[in-house]
Amino acid sequence: MKVVPISFADRYPAQLIVPVFDMLSIVLGGLVGYWLRFGTLQLHERFWLAMIIMALVVVLLNTMQRGYSSWRIKRLPGMIARLALTWLILAAIATSLIYFAHAAERFSRLWVGYTLLLSFLLAGGARVMVQLLLRRARRQGRGRRPVFLVGPGEQLIRVAQGMRKSPAEGYSIAGVERLAGGVDQEAIERLSRRVEDSDACEVWICVPFEMGGVVKSIFYELRNHTAEVRFLPDFRDMHLLNHRMSEVAGHLAVDLSVTPFNGVTRIVKRLEDLVLGTIFSLLVLPLCLVIAIAIKLSSPGPVLFKQYRMGDNGKHFKVYKFRSMEVHDEPSGQVTQACRGDPRVTRLGAFLRRTSLDELPQFYNVLQGRMSIVGPRPHALAHNEYYKDMVESYMKRHKVKPGITGWAQVNGLRGETDTVDKMERRVEHDLWYIDNWSLWLDLRIIALTIYKGFINPNAY
Repeated sequence: MKVVPISFADRYPAQLIVPVFDMLSIVLGGLVGYWLRFGTLQLHERFWLAMIIMALVVVLLNTMQRGYSSWRIKRLPGMIARLALTWLILAAIATSLIYFAHAAERFSRLWVGYTLLLSFLLAGGARVMVQLLLRRARRQGRGRRPVFLVGPGEQLIRVAQGMRKSPAEGYSIAGVERLAGGVDQEAIERLSRRVEDSDACEVWICVPFEMGGVVKSIFYELRNHTAEVRFLPDFRDMHLLNHRMSEVAGHLAVDLSVTPFNGVTRIVKRLEDLVLGTIFSLLVLPLCLVIAIAIKLSSPGPVLFKQYRMGDNGKHFKVYKFRSMEVHDEPSGQVTQACRGDPRVTRLGAFLRRTSLDELPQFYNVLQGRMSIVGPRPHALAHNEYYKDMVESYMKRHKVKPGITGWAQVNGLRGETDTVDKMERRVEHDLWYIDNWSLWLDLRIIALTIYKGFINPNAY
């Protein structure tokens, strides 16, 4: 049996090196911060104790968020974002401890700020430098992990193309075993010999679900090999949402369609809505008062339009808008979308709809916790019933809270959805947002909403 070669990155993985550097970053940041604040490096023992506690908390938080898992396939922006979240939580913990322990007079708040800022810059800068160096080395052919591919020819071609498009991940093909139709014991034994001769560090079994029975046979045949074995199922014909591996009730599960907002991400999303929602609500409050008076004076009827919509996990809630139409009745269960030149729309309402100012009361929905600032736009319940059987995966957009603005809206998909094709494009963008959510994506969408302005020719 041949011994699989071990690269430098595998011999000294991130799980061993990075926690030590994070703790050193806290200490170095604390020392420099103390010098900047007090002009000396003769720290009192209580400051050393504070730095040790902060260092241990950083390692604990990063471990909980899997910040020390393999860096080979991690993207740099996501890595820095996760690190920033860790340091923000550390800052909240540090300030809370100082406050509740009545230790404000014993610890300089400026020193705490310096320590957190400098240590974050050190830890983040090290990650950026190491990642860039590793990616450069892998692009040059160093530190690559040879992989043996197993599966149908068409699937292997797609996997190989993906490897070529991501040279910074550092994988190379050590061998290929194409499977066609039924796989007998002779073919599996031949595969085992070929893997043995290839010196592959990993074996990737790339088969569709209908060939799932083959995986067990191959895995058993490779039991005496030291190469890592991965299963890359083919999901081509399935519209997945935030898919990942998880463990439930003691069993390994492949999550095919789940919400991205669980645990820490749910808290981050809610904090984002509370902080930004409060700020925006206060900024637009005077404008809302002016609009409310104008609506009351321009046409009879209530200032606000209220309608039930579907929120996350299918829960119904009342969405608020400024009334932009004359008061009218519609047949039960029917909701007629506004169209260009709709006679029901008032003159003031046309302006409000065109500028999206009619949506401002939804910041109250955000503060209630029933909507988010960013998310798929909520549709009328009747439209959900109509489109859910016409657009595949339509209802999966309700895995998250609906939003005031969203990825579809900043990409021009606003206004009337009078064709199935328009709705399919909107749903496609909504599902992409859910599958790729991050705090930075939300901030980008908010910035694009402000930059592009609220006026849109499709809003009428």
